[in-house]
Amino acid sequence: MRSINPPTPADSVSGTVSAEDPDGLDSVWVSVDLVVAGEDGRVERTFSAPYRFAIAAGKPATTRIPIQFRARDIAGFVAIRDTFVVVVP
Repeated sequence: MRSINPPTPADSVSGTVSAEDPDGLDSVWVSVDLVVAGEDGRVERTFSAPYRFAIAAGKPATTRIPIQFRARDIAGFVAIRDTFVVVVP
């Protein structure tokens, strides 16, 4: 997964996205705030990739930044998981 803006360690959120489907994966997507990045699942049964997204400077402490993970299998079924991170001072 690649983010659109080059991140800096102090102003970014990162992790690893993993998905598994016995039928094979079509694609996997991660969105942080309003930025979306995705990769082809290559019809593999498992997928794992690191991600890192830049976070815009100046967000007040306690701001919740939404994160969404989506995976689609080759049959078109989509699984979505939502979470968030909180800006700390």
